[in-house]
Amino acid sequence: MGPCARRAVSSQAPVADPDSPDLFYHLVSFPHPVDSSSSASAYALSFLPAPPPSSRSATVIGWLPAIAEGTSKDIEAVLDDFVENSNFRSLMQEAIREGLREGVDEVWMNGALQLQHGWMHIHDSRNIPPLGRIGDPDDIIGSVLVEDSKVHILRSSRMPVTFLIEAPSMSSQILPDTYQAMPSYRLFTSDGPIQLTEGLARKLRTVLEDVASRETS
Repeated sequence: MGPCARRAVSSQAPVADPDSPDLFYHLVSFPHPVDSSSSASAYALSFLPAPPPSSRSATVIGWLPAIAEGTSKDIEAVLDDFVENSNFRSLMQEAIREGLREGVDEVWMNGALQLQHGWMHIHDSRNIPPLGRIGDPDDIIGSVLVEDSKVHILRSSRMPVTFLIEAPSMSSQILPDTYQAMPSYRLFTSDGPIQLTEGLARKLRTVLEDVASRETS
């Protein structure tokens, strides 16, 4: 469906986004923003093909309002219609932190090698900045400190007195505990919804599946 898509309430089956095959739209009932005694239809955006355990599940990225079929000829879902799920944002940021800790994504491991030392920005893949440039604040998910570890200090056990020996190493270390989420990051922009690099996307899906299982039980 993309960031600007026609919506119509016609089926309960999830709809895969043709531009983002890992993104699914689930039709759910949502409490009316004004009248709490009634509900409205909305599309819950999710990276999981199975319907969310509830309309307010932490696995839902956010919501787009749906319209009843036939009530209007050309009503489009614009960017301002999207309502972000703050619980999902927290899950996503924690999944990224753990993914960096576990070294699940070669893109950011290689990025650390190239940077060697300093702060590395984790960019959303929907709008990758030119090489050597800092991306748009809306597209910077977070930042993490990279430590230059070309020289490691090792202790020699072969000598009666402990000496410190320098051993060269062509690696740079990501310090996951320094990871900081970017407050200005947006889950949905004119370039589309969140797009993580492959390793972090897999990590996030695993976390979302675990959360969905706990919410269902």
